[in-house]
Amino acid sequence: MTALTTHRVVRFGRFCGTVSGRSLAVGTVGLLGTAAVTVLSISRGSFTIAPADVLRTLLGHGTAAQDLVVLDLRLPRILAALLVGAALAVSGALTQTFARNPLATPDVLGVTNGASLGAVAVIVLAGPAVRTVPLAALAGGLSAAALVYLLAWRRGVDGFRLVLVGIGVGEVLTAGVSWLLVRAEIVDAARATIWLNGSVASAGWEQIRPLALALAALLPLAVATSFTLRAMQFDDDVVRSLGVRLQAARLAVVLTAVALAAAAVAAAGPIEFVAFVVPQIALRLCGGSRPPLVVSAILGALLVTAADLAARVALPQRELPVGLITAMIGTPYLLWLLVRANRRTSA
Repeated sequence: MTALTTHRVVRFGRFCGTVSGRSLAVGTVGLLGTAAVTVLSISRGSFTIAPADVLRTLLGHGTAAQDLVVLDLRLPRILAALLVGAALAVSGALTQTFARNPLATPDVLGVTNGASLGAVAVIVLAGPAVRTVPLAALAGGLSAAALVYLLAWRRGVDGFRLVLVGIGVGEVLTAGVSWLLVRAEIVDAARATIWLNGSVASAGWEQIRPLALALAALLPLAVATSFTLRAMQFDDDVVRSLGVRLQAARLAVVLTAVALAAAAVAAAGPIEFVAFVVPQIALRLCGGSRPPLVVSAILGALLVTAADLAARVALPQRELPVGLITAMIGTPYLLWLLVRANRRTSA
């Protein structure tokens, strides 16, 4: 047995679990890559700063000009990308495990569509106030997810029915967004479209603090559900025989996934494909039967930070929405996954 296939026991307070050597290796490489991309992203811009100077500034030894650029202008944006990527990836991993479907994302729970409707309604009807739009997006996402869960309830909720109801509710909410855009003034419609493409360009400390608090509270909760998530891979009768209160466990997993996705979308808008692609990449790199949560968080942070860097440097004098970059990555992967699934079915 090689070092990468062994499992290590990890204990934290009352919680105990095992971590494979392969997951540790992937997580370590992912952390190093995230750190490197973070420093590189902070150094790039209209005012270029050497990576060594970025590190000195982060340690409190920069000049006044470097402090202004690094700490006040660029660091909030990079932190937002890191936190949003981690939150979306963990939310996607929870949703895919709960639904037992690699194509499931928080979108099918109505979170993204509800958040989009709430944000666009505020932008079109009340103006894009900095604090009002994230709050409206958060309220819209949580309300839509609650509606989907209630409509899917039939003496309990199963993943298949929840996905079907979520798709239907999502289409209705998308129609509402389209109606608002058609009725809006051209300037408001343009602002709403920018928000709908997903971006961390305007993220400030006002968005980062609540997102960081949400991630700090919800990520340990997600990890604490590891036994429940492992059990959810089996048939419902098997899950009950393991002593798991099935409906309570499903509700806890769904609430955690919804809260993470809603917080991320409220901070940066709907950034496409992160919640879908990253958990599957983590699963294929680490092995196992379900997407690993911590590795998904690390790779999600890496993907969104790298995509934000690419969005800033891809075109001279122009910045692309980060959601466009993640969509360019995710669309080919989705097509490949569908072709692969079709070949399995044919075989």
